[in-house]
Amino acid sequence: MKEASAYAPGHLTGFFQICDEPEDPLLKGSRGSGVSITQGVHTSVKVSPSGQNRYDIFFDDEPTDGAFVSENVLDKMLGRADQPYEVEVRHVIEIPLGGGFGSSGGGAMSLALALNEALDLGLTYVEAARVAHVAEIECKTGLGTVFAATVGGFGALVKPGGPGVGESIKYPRSSELSVVYLHFGPMATKDALSDPDMRRRINEVGGRYVDRISEDLRPDLFMELSQKFTRYVDISTPRLKAVLERAWEQKVPCAMAMFGEVAFSMVAKEEAEDVASFLREASPGHIVEVVGIDDRGARLT
Repeated sequence: MKEASAYAPGHLTGFFQICDEPEDPLLKGSRGSGVSITQGVHTSVKVSPSGQNRYDIFFDDEPTDGAFVSENVLDKMLGRADQPYEVEVRHVIEIPLGGGFGSSGGGAMSLALALNEALDLGLTYVEAARVAHVAEIECKTGLGTVFAATVGGFGALVKPGGPGVGESIKYPRSSELSVVYLHFGPMATKDALSDPDMRRRINEVGGRYVDRISEDLRPDLFMELSQKFTRYVDISTPRLKAVLERAWEQKVPCAMAMFGEVAFSMVAKEEAEDVASFLREASPGHIVEVVGIDDRGARLT
């Protein structure tokens, strides 16, 4: 039996442009801007030779049969192995599921890295990441999340595509920043990415905002454009919208995470507790977290 483990940071997206016209899934993706946080997905695998390929997947020690992105990655990676294997996968998820934190992309990326190691497949980091990216594209759970997980930090994906295809820029002083978020609940990325009217609204402004941030990568501009994107796309739930509008009235930099019922803010470390206090007061009984920025990206652990 062999074991391996990997980690991928969670990611919050402020604004983006859908770029999924190409047939090749490695050319599909998005342009956008967001930030990787110090909460994410830890994945461990145990593999043993077997008469046929089979696997069990656990989320936080609970067995699941609904992890279709992880299953996609497993099928692809096992198809590259020299013989059949029995695999046990354990995802420990520090971020809210389906909340706009990139949990499916983080799970796919950390699983691909761990399987590559445990199965001795010999893939490069980029090759393993491409498996995860294609799985997300095929399952329609994300577009640029895997690429973002490989890079880490705060930045922008300026050319769409999977790892090794897309291109990004990165803010050099992420250690000076903190992220504050308020989580209400999940939203369905697949539904949003498939809705024609939603896609039109996203792409009407998303590309322009990426152009702007790529020329002037500043945290305050990112929050300003993310707020405008939130207003324009207009998919906030009533309770989230109430918090965001109150924040905007009081000049607190907040936006909606795409796609989740989540308000978030990226500010200088010394401002984080003030933002957190505001969000706690605006939403009693709901989770408000202050987290750091993960500048390293997905890696073996």
